[in-house]
Amino acid sequence: MNIDNIKKEFPIFNNKVQNNDLVYLDSANSSQKPQLVVDRIYDFYTKEFSNVGRSVHYLAVAATNLYENTRVLVQQYINAKDKNEIVFTKGATEAINLVANTFGQKFLSKGDEILLTELEHHSNYVPWHYLRQSKGVNIRFAEINENGDVTIESIEKNITKKTKIIAITHLSNVTGAILPIKEIIDLAHSKNIPVLIDGCQGAPHLKLDMQELDCDFYAISCHKMYGPTGLGILYAKKKWLEELPPYQGGGGMIREVKKEGITYGDLPNKFEAGTMATAQVIAFGESIKFLNKIGIKNIEKHEKNLTMYGEEVLRKNNSVKLIGNPKNKGSVLSFTLDGVHAHDIATILDEDGVAIRAGHHCCQILHDKLGLSATARASLGVYNVKEDLDKLNESLKKCIKIFNG
Repeated sequence: MNIDNIKKEFPIFNNKVQNNDLVYLDSANSSQKPQLVVDRIYDFYTKEFSNVGRSVHYLAVAATNLYENTRVLVQQYINAKDKNEIVFTKGATEAINLVANTFGQKFLSKGDEILLTELEHHSNYVPWHYLRQSKGVNIRFAEINENGDVTIESIEKNITKKTKIIAITHLSNVTGAILPIKEIIDLAHSKNIPVLIDGCQGAPHLKLDMQELDCDFYAISCHKMYGPTGLGILYAKKKWLEELPPYQGGGGMIREVKKEGITYGDLPNKFEAGTMATAQVIAFGESIKFLNKIGIKNIEKHEKNLTMYGEEVLRKNNSVKLIGNPKNKGSVLSFTLDGVHAHDIATILDEDGVAIRAGHHCCQILHDKLGLSATARASLGVYNVKEDLDKLNESLKKCIKIFNG
């Protein structure tokens, strides 16, 4: 895999930041976009635009076909059994809210329990908290161990007869822990408990196979997969989509509307109300093709080597403390720096053109558990190289010198 050539496909790297070459280490937040994705959005709006699933003129039919082609590409990429198990949403956040809202409405009652973990992003906690407020359900949290991992044992000991659904991250956006989700899913299903996976960090970096994993729901954030913003994907087993009520009402999701009642459309239209993010969906098809061209196994290998190199470089700096040492780790390097606040680190690094994230990364529960108000985070993408991590380390040394003399 020629990384130099891949980096050239991303126009953002043609720009300077503070008169420096851009070193982008914030892909866990959002990835940069290859030119072919940007071009696809432009081409759709200037040459092919129409709303989908409504009119029968040439542009409308062509747009609908392009839209549905992306659904098939996603199905194939994640090896879903049926293309109608792919629901487009406005983001992974909406995908999780869709499940929490509809599953909670139909299946949860006061006293029922939802099992999360201490690693969860707010997007996989707040929607369940709403159910705690509205329906009186309880939320349990599987604890992390000293390495920042959630083990199968931690999950098992928190399952009770009242557990109605398990919602867990695939890959932590703070510690980088890759959870044993296949084991967790098998355990849950042995007790007839459905499982939702927050795949925001898993989908861009790991090979996905929905039929092998056998999870009930999997939420994907497209803007973290070299795709457009404003788009997410909910994979859900067909049986759940058939059983759950619609999430929103409006045009496109109905079959028949009468004064005395309404019948809903076929799957997945039932969950895609209103005018969808058509340009984004079509452009995301190019993101999938981009990932397929490189090969997810090549991406995994490249990012694993970079992560190991980054850990090695940062551990040589005695002022840096890496957060978490999980058994299986994704391409996330969260850390603190002695005597320097995370936001100050990010500000100094930005002067050198190094883009990282600072804060609690929408994981306040985890940061509270670790006794930290904030951490700095460098996260990797397919366009990163070892020199980016060397530049990160040089800029961290500059931070130490400025703040600690």
